[in-house]
Amino acid sequence: MVVHGLAHALAALALAGPAGVLLLSAPDAAARAGAGWFLALVRLARAAHPARPCDAALDCGAQAGLALGAIRAGAEIVILSRVCPAFGAVASAASEAGVTLWDSRPAALDLADHDPRSRDANKKLADWLSAIGSPRDAGMPPPR
Repeated sequence: MVVHGLAHALAALALAGPAGVLLLSAPDAAARAGAGWFLALVRLARAAHPARPCDAALDCGAQAGLALGAIRAGAEIVILSRVCPAFGAVASAASEAGVTLWDSRPAALDLADHDPRSRDANKKLADWLSAIGSPRDAGMPPPR
């Protein structure tokens, strides 16, 4: 699910089942908020729900420098558009670092309008999580 802040990440993990959830950054989040912000958000959410497995993917748009920075910062999954001229070089760096690189965003529920204090919004989120079965695998492109 696309998270835009800590409240979204906490709600996603709180409502995720034992299969866990993918915390997906907003499009081009590395350019807007930075890798450090997203990785800190994920770290805090995981600390609040240590028993819930989750993966985290940071979208770097088509910017190789941001993708390389995310890899150096410790991102576990980086999304970089294949239109990036340096995609191959970033793919090599990701492979060497043990980081998964995707060339497209997976289908995901965007929590931009989700209010974690709303019972109806949380029900919608819980229904979506239960409908897709294994949230960590749903819609994810194969690693490159």
